[in-house]
Amino acid sequence: MATFLSCAFILFFLYLSVISPAEAQTGGFSVELIHRDSPKSPFYNPNETPYQRLRNALNRSANRLSHFNKNSSVSSSKVSQADIIPNVGDYLIRVSIGTPPVEILAVADTGSDLIWTQCQPCPPSQCYKQDNPLFDPQKSSTYKYLSCSSSQCAPPIKDSCSAEGNCKYSVSYGDESFSNGDLATETVTVGSTSGQAVALPEIVFGCGTKNGGKFNSKTDGIVGLGGGDASLISQMKTTIAGKFSYCLVQQSSTKINFGTNGIVSGSGVVSTPLLAKNPKTFYYLTLDAISVGDQRLGVISGSTPGGDIVIDSGTTLTYLPPAYASKLLSVMSSMIAAQPVEGPYDLCYSISSRPQFPEVTIHFRDADVKLSPSNFFIKISEDIVCSVFNARDDIPLYGNIMQTNFLIGYDIEGRTVSFKPTDCSKQ
Repeated sequence: MATFLSCAFILFFLYLSVISPAEAQTGGFSVELIHRDSPKSPFYNPNETPYQRLRNALNRSANRLSHFNKNSSVSSSKVSQADIIPNVGDYLIRVSIGTPPVEILAVADTGSDLIWTQCQPCPPSQCYKQDNPLFDPQKSSTYKYLSCSSSQCAPPIKDSCSAEGNCKYSVSYGDESFSNGDLATETVTVGSTSGQAVALPEIVFGCGTKNGGKFNSKTDGIVGLGGGDASLISQMKTTIAGKFSYCLVQQSSTKINFGTNGIVSGSGVVSTPLLAKNPKTFYYLTLDAISVGDQRLGVISGSTPGGDIVIDSGTTLTYLPPAYASKLLSVMSSMIAAQPVEGPYDLCYSISSRPQFPEVTIHFRDADVKLSPSNFFIKISEDIVCSVFNARDDIPLYGNIMQTNFLIGYDIEGRTVSFKPTDCSKQ
């Protein structure tokens, strides 16, 4: 009798601890984003200085650029070999897969779509080394293979069909890392910061049985948060009414907010249209101009005012077309009385020279975002600060240093991205 009551209590507790998507939609929910360099991360090294952590982030950011190339490829000679993790942003997320739920620690990536993890059976010759046990689909009562006739079994994720008619997937990344396996549906449970987990049934994910490249043993896969059909964001669309937001703090963990929790409103909010472009994975905005002091530098794409830029939480720096970046930094330098010094980036100053930085405003279409100096200059050593504006002859990118201390909300249904100046350390 005691055993029966104990089991009944446990089941009742689990029932109270997990809420349905419908309940999540009415109240919204938030999930912890673990910064790679925070004490909660398995990558955290207490012996590293903040400057070493920043250099590591800059190396990862340089490597990540290959993911945003228009031709989606990069030669190995162009890829930084320092501490590379493919396609990794600066944030990790814990989710659980299956019934009973098995927790995985995955990269939270706004630059990719598919959710995938390594699955059994996967011999060492076909999978990268992983510290945590691999997910075993045979032990889950909610795992279902996805049929090749399913509308969700489609390019660019679909690779082939098995003899049994099941969908096989294949994804690859800019550094030639890859994941192949079975496309399936499964219950994915995300842990809310309120203490109540949110169970999401029949989420399409990749059960990887052949994975390789530069993946790290401390992570178990990727949770794609991009705009494509296979991403967690798109699959939760009705549950969260197409809304999510985040508020980034450098080298510190934060939250990603969904549904009503993801709404950005109130004083100081500005909103810009979210463009519908290919690939749908990336979140494209229109950049009209950047103002430095009283000089407004317009962006021209061909003969049309304004140009596309991708906002990405996993890229550290901000990258602009070379001619525009050169002009921007030249104007900025002319407004700073101190003498530039040699550094790893195009515009650097010695802190001992006490440089005074001009006001900088990013003019997105219909939205002016005024930056703090810490959004466009970073301290890379005890005495050197450098601009985060860099030149790139490919898709321009709006990186996470410029996003720091802004509550940034995405409305997929309303097709807007909103910015609100916020002390994110207090969120």
